[in-house]
Amino acid sequence: MATTISPEFEKATYDKVAWKLIPLLFLCYIVAFLDRVNVGFAKLQMAPDLQFTDVIYGFGAGIFFIGYFIFEVPSNVILEKVGARVWIARIMITWGIISSAFMFTNDIHWGVVATTFNCTDAEFTFYFLRFLLGVAEAGFFPGIILYLTYWFPGARRAKMVALFMTAIAISNVIGSPVSGAIMQYMDGVNGWRGWQWLFLLEGIPSVIIGMLVIVLLPNGPRSAKWLTPQQQELIVQRMKEDDAGKDELVKRHSFMDAFKDGRVWALAVVYFCGVVCFYAVSFWMPTIIQELGIDKTDFLKVGLLSMIPWGLAAIAMVVWAAHSDRTQERRWHAAGGLMVGVVGLVLLALVGHDPVMSIIALSLVTVGILSWVATFWSLPTSFLSGTAAAAGIAWINSVGNLGGHFGPDLIGRIRMATGGSSQAAFITLAIVGAIGVVIILLLPKTERKTAAQART
Repeated sequence: MATTISPEFEKATYDKVAWKLIPLLFLCYIVAFLDRVNVGFAKLQMAPDLQFTDVIYGFGAGIFFIGYFIFEVPSNVILEKVGARVWIARIMITWGIISSAFMFTNDIHWGVVATTFNCTDAEFTFYFLRFLLGVAEAGFFPGIILYLTYWFPGARRAKMVALFMTAIAISNVIGSPVSGAIMQYMDGVNGWRGWQWLFLLEGIPSVIIGMLVIVLLPNGPRSAKWLTPQQQELIVQRMKEDDAGKDELVKRHSFMDAFKDGRVWALAVVYFCGVVCFYAVSFWMPTIIQELGIDKTDFLKVGLLSMIPWGLAAIAMVVWAAHSDRTQERRWHAAGGLMVGVVGLVLLALVGHDPVMSIIALSLVTVGILSWVATFWSLPTSFLSGTAAAAGIAWINSVGNLGGHFGPDLIGRIRMATGGSSQAAFITLAIVGAIGVVIILLLPKTERKTAAQART
């Protein structure tokens, strides 16, 4: 079949697949990421209301990733067994409900349970719900990465991953001013604080879109009714060829094979380093921006300024990944992106509270790290397949995402120890990011010497 299909037919087929899948997956990730990080905006009002210190907020923001870590691999393996449509919908509906439940953080009384952990009721509720949110969302992102391997061969995948992952930036471009506006203008409505409205109104869309996934998302090419039989066969054939091409890299199929490959562990460490930097900054960005001299009640202005780094990152990551696809080079693109983020962190530590330079530094961090992550996921999928891909991707993502716990927690503890200063934290983060860069460049081979060029 590979010799009888015209380039025009193949291009039209993959264009159709991209238009049918990417917008829906994009929308899913927008609401997922918004529910994950809107706590950064809620903190501006929630922390004073509930008497949360920087340490309490940093630990609570990061504990999400402990639940995420524990349930990540099982969730991704279940997705492969039961199908993407049902499992992704389940994930979205449950996390939407839990996210909305944060509005009751100050209303649940735990009694001896909270005092046993030396917590107030509100503090324990905050930790508990953040942990549950991580449990609910576990498997979503690596599940989508796995799902894309059912449709797009390696030569085409980085751009698709980048298009999907621009949702990280777009969710913040949209979510930052919306979150700020909700907190500023809904405050007091129905007797609720702005942060309570924030959690309620931004949790509901996840439930609605989760229901749409059940209706609209096919489990794979064979179940996509909008593809002709010839188009289905083409996609299946290309994926078989892609899998066959991994043989020279010692292709891994089974569940345990993923954990026997040193490259999987190395990539997990790299992902940890990058995620430490990313979530430390993203969870604290509203606070960092507010401390540039913005009025403590002007949440909308904080949101509008937060749009700048995320908007630039949305553009940069697509351009970066498209260049990676065009050149079929992954390692230097991943390392280079992360290095730009490191430079941004160093600059952030040096400029103090200078508004213009701080926004430039934050932009370098978001542009660099999102460009890194958009190309990073082409590395493990170049040598893993089958159940090993499900387990390996989930393991890299879950171990790496533990960095999402340590990053925000690190900033909170350093700020508390230094009287509210973040400079030492940014330097520490830059060192962690630099370690990730070095590991990528020293990583054992994850690419073929002669990569197949994308058919157009």
